[in-house]
Amino acid sequence: MELSAGVSKQDIREQIWDYMESQNLADFPRPVHHRIPNFKGSYLACQNIKDLEVFARMQEVKVDPDKPLEGVRLLALQSRKTLLVPTPRLRTGLFNKITPPPGATKDILRKCATSQGVRSFSTPVGLDARVQVDLVVVGSVAVSEKGWRIGKGEGYADLEYAMMVSMGAVSPETPVVTIVHDCQVVDIPEALLEDHDLTVDYILTPTRVIATGCERPKPAGIIWSKISCEMMEKIPVLRSLRSREKQAGKDVSLQDEPRDLDASRLQTAPLRALRGPQALPLATQREDVPADTVYVGNLPRDAQVSELKTALRARGAAPLRLSWQGPQRRAFLHYPDAASAQQAVSCLQDLRLGANSLRVALARQQRPSDLVDTRPGEPHPNRRPAVADL
Repeated sequence: MELSAGVSKQDIREQIWDYMESQNLADFPRPVHHRIPNFKGSYLACQNIKDLEVFARMQEVKVDPDKPLEGVRLLALQSRKTLLVPTPRLRTGLFNKITPPPGATKDILRKCATSQGVRSFSTPVGLDARVQVDLVVVGSVAVSEKGWRIGKGEGYADLEYAMMVSMGAVSPETPVVTIVHDCQVVDIPEALLEDHDLTVDYILTPTRVIATGCERPKPAGIIWSKISCEMMEKIPVLRSLRSREKQAGKDVSLQDEPRDLDASRLQTAPLRALRGPQALPLATQREDVPADTVYVGNLPRDAQVSELKTALRARGAAPLRLSWQGPQRRAFLHYPDAASAQQAVSCLQDLRLGANSLRVALARQQRPSDLVDTRPGEPHPNRRPAVADL
């Protein structure tokens, strides 16, 4: 399918999802929006992995838990390969090893390959297990014949790969495969790619096997400056890897950790405004705030970050990152540049969430009290902004 010019990653996702639904190419679960889309013919596409010499000689295979990859998980089990699947949202670790019961029938193996089987027939694999992954299979929303990949926007596949690099489970030579419908193979502008984006070596569709010959380097490890404090709290294995890398002398500064500020910048801000480890943006004067940041205020008290994300996508104003400060009823949207931020402000005028009309403006145009907590006598809230690649 043809993409319109000047698109963002989210534009590409939306066009793919809309096309698959409108052409009835999507399969359960539907709608495919905000998912790695399952599609009619996914099992046929998965069968093509048998034609890859790398699959035949590999023993330890990591396959994402997405529905369209179910056929590959089954083939790995039938081939008696070691099958590793990421734990859901990395809450309890990095991998689970799928272990079918002794004498498992084909029907049992099919069940093991499903999301239910991942829960019922798997055991966690710790960081000290000396895992050596031979082949990585990931889902995609869009991929180019050059090997450039776009996921659903949460960044877990990219992070999982970076974590595997950090723990020594993969090398630059480890092949990466994705399985998609033919309509998901599109031209992706190179300008959209970032250092943390995972590329692929093979694309399998119901009709084609594409060797991308991709020369763009894969992530060389975790880019800690892109990791938020909220992610650290939610993903315990990240904390373990960070501790290891810190001991090795690496810079493990996080995206939203406070930085040392010059004393002159502290005169107008109470010290307690700096105690929260994730205050974003951390500023005491309006000129300190980046021009690419948009302030969203007057959020409903019971608002959820997912509601705001949905509203932003509907207006075509999805940012690179969203920093959520729910207790203060505000959020900060981070865009690629000042022009994108200004355009987002225009798109988001009259935006409502529930019964509330939201205040939307460039963050640097706000009063300092809108940017830091300056209410006397009130404890500093535990700021844990939700940061996501939208």
